[in-house]
Amino acid sequence: MRLTTYSDYALRVLLYLALQRGRLVTIQEISDQYGISRNHLMKLVHELGRNGFVETVRGKNGGLRLGPDPARIRVGDVIRVTEKDMDLVECFQAGNDACRIATACALTGVLHGALGAFMAVLDQHTLADLVGPPARRARMAALFPQDPQETPA
Repeated sequence: MRLTTYSDYALRVLLYLALQRGRLVTIQEISDQYGISRNHLMKLVHELGRNGFVETVRGKNGGLRLGPDPARIRVGDVIRVTEKDMDLVECFQAGNDACRIATACALTGVLHGALGAFMAVLDQHTLADLVGPPARRARMAALFPQDPQETPA
């Protein structure tokens, strides 16, 4: 299974916001820090906001911040929101009669189990786990320049 870039960027945005707790961050800042298209991030942040992961503040001094505490954001929940197609094979799709052996095949059950196990592992981890203890948080934060116009060394 391969996650989409959309999910990767969603997790990166949430990690960045977790590192910047206590202040508002702009989409442009995240775009500059990661080198990701601002337009792509706008769509992504909108979806993260609609699903309660991100809070947005409008206005001249607006921006965004992490919604809930990082310990309450499960990685699996983020993936469920950002991955639109979790069908590992064609026969996962409801009403798809393309496979001739679907009625007798055990592969579908095995793959459903594998997908369930994959998601169960992701559900065991939160954004707080990814950001980690203060030492790791400090190492991660050091990767981002204080002035987003600078590039990390």
